[in-house]
Amino acid sequence: MAPPEAPQSTSSHMMKTTKRGRPFLKDTLDLFATLVVSLELTTNRQYFRSFPNSFTTDDAARNLASLKFSQSNRGPDPREPSRIVTTTTTTTFSMTRDMAKAMCQQFMDARLIENAADPGSNLFKERGVYVLTPKGLHVLERFMSKNGINGDHLAHVFSSQPICMKLLHLERRSVDDEIIVSHSAITALFRRFVGRSPNYPPEYMDTMDAFQKYHERSKGVALMDVSEKGTGKGSVVHKHCFAAVTALEWLCDFTSVIGREEAAEMAAQFVRFGLITLVSDKRKNNDSAIIFTVRGAAGGANSSISQHGEFRCTAKAIYKVTDEGRRLARWDMPDGARPSPNSSAANVSSAARTSEDHSVETGTAEGPAANDAKIHRRISMTEKMNANYEVDKKGQKESNTDRLKFIMEEPQLRALFREFLRSNFCEENLSFYLDVQDFKKSFNTTSSAIAANPPPSRGGKGTPGQLAMEKHHEALIQKAFGYLSDVIQSLTGKTFQGRVELEQANAFNATQLQTMIRLYERIQTHVFRLMATDSVPKFIKTPRFLALKVKLVEEDDGPLADFPLMNSSASTPSVPPGLSAGEEEVGGAYVTVSQRAAIQERTPTATTDR
Repeated sequence: MAPPEAPQSTSSHMMKTTKRGRPFLKDTLDLFATLVVSLELTTNRQYFRSFPNSFTTDDAARNLASLKFSQSNRGPDPREPSRIVTTTTTTTFSMTRDMAKAMCQQFMDARLIENAADPGSNLFKERGVYVLTPKGLHVLERFMSKNGINGDHLAHVFSSQPICMKLLHLERRSVDDEIIVSHSAITALFRRFVGRSPNYPPEYMDTMDAFQKYHERSKGVALMDVSEKGTGKGSVVHKHCFAAVTALEWLCDFTSVIGREEAAEMAAQFVRFGLITLVSDKRKNNDSAIIFTVRGAAGGANSSISQHGEFRCTAKAIYKVTDEGRRLARWDMPDGARPSPNSSAANVSSAARTSEDHSVETGTAEGPAANDAKIHRRISMTEKMNANYEVDKKGQKESNTDRLKFIMEEPQLRALFREFLRSNFCEENLSFYLDVQDFKKSFNTTSSAIAANPPPSRGGKGTPGQLAMEKHHEALIQKAFGYLSDVIQSLTGKTFQGRVELEQANAFNATQLQTMIRLYERIQTHVFRLMATDSVPKFIKTPRFLALKVKLVEEDDGPLADFPLMNSSASTPSVPPGLSAGEEEVGGAYVTVSQRAAIQERTPTATTDR
């Protein structure tokens, strides 16, 4: 008789809502992605038009009425760590049709979906056809990656629509889900908002396809120049202007703000920080005006930060980027030249050159001999990480071997690579390679010292330095056999029984030790080749590597700590990273990168319809 099945443990909780009545952002994103995974996105017709990859109001309401999501995680058994067990968690959502419609309205406010027939509409209608936005696809991809969901039934959606390449997430308070406003968060948001350079849309933008138009928008809010009548007969031209409505749409599309209200509050913070200012608002007297006001502590005597700032959400309001905004955005710096502890005047002066220009001839008035001087430009991290980085002027592309060498040299990349190898159960490859490198370095240092100070003749007394070198030599021999023990144990699962006695170690001379090192080098070369051909091609496609690459494109050689990266498999933190219980919450920002969008950018052609 089979033993009775253990009852399944169940738990339920109400979805947390903010003081404004909306669900917390994490719950909104998870519910949205769960809904989309359950839907069958097909072609729907409305107003004699067909909309591929869409769903209807009825589809959403029917699925949200009884929505199930199962998540499986593999991990060690708490009672027996040597065993791997699979834990399956099933989450069930249940809501009425009216509640489902209200939830879909939240998805629209967050710019995760839009009305297929009328993208400018902000209302979720009773009978409508809806499609995913590029931001919605980004959120969906991250959810599927985090939970290991097979997305074959959504492959056609990802391949035929633009995806948000990088989404800026603003950290929130764990208690009420409000965005934590700090100088670092506003700085990261504003730099993303205005882009690396002023984004004036090209004149031929109307002829672009959906992918190209979205790529242009992603560079930063669309700017224009505005002329106004001056006090005399002339006119004043305001540069780097944008419409208030355009700013709200951009913030909703490319950041984690969850509606126009939050977008307007962030824009008001830009005003408070002195980064943008109102140019004009030519609305009529009977036009309604929604004005968002924010308050905070003012800056010092020379600071541009005020105690309050307001942003007008009207169709006629025009704002412009201030001089302080230009400075913070670093528009006036040469393209690619970013302040860095490792930078120098030579690097800055030549940073705008292409990767083929490895040296620049410089001349002075002191004579012809000075013309022979050359400034060698340090290749930036961005270029070295780029798959199209050119090693020489012949146009030869960087190999995976070159990439692996660079990964070994850069501590941030090496740590990220180690995490990747650990997740694929082959971290020992990197550990072995680095251990042999250290061993060779120690041997070469000792050998050089012995060559300069030969050991005493047999029976003679050596100096304290020579005796120390001999002792170090013996330690190297013990270490070499220690490696051998590790290799044998990893291959056979049994501990190496041999050991090196002191007399045997003394019998080893430098030549014999060098022979052993050459044997280790042969193994090391094989391990290096294995990592370069098998691990590196997979590693450079991971979301975390792509996020690091995008970060370095934004701020070449800048400190990585300024802009934390979030793994695609990590959930949105309810508490900012590094924050312990009881501490004051200090807000910041992090970016997630779409792997599919990165692949699409490398693809020369893309279609907007199936």
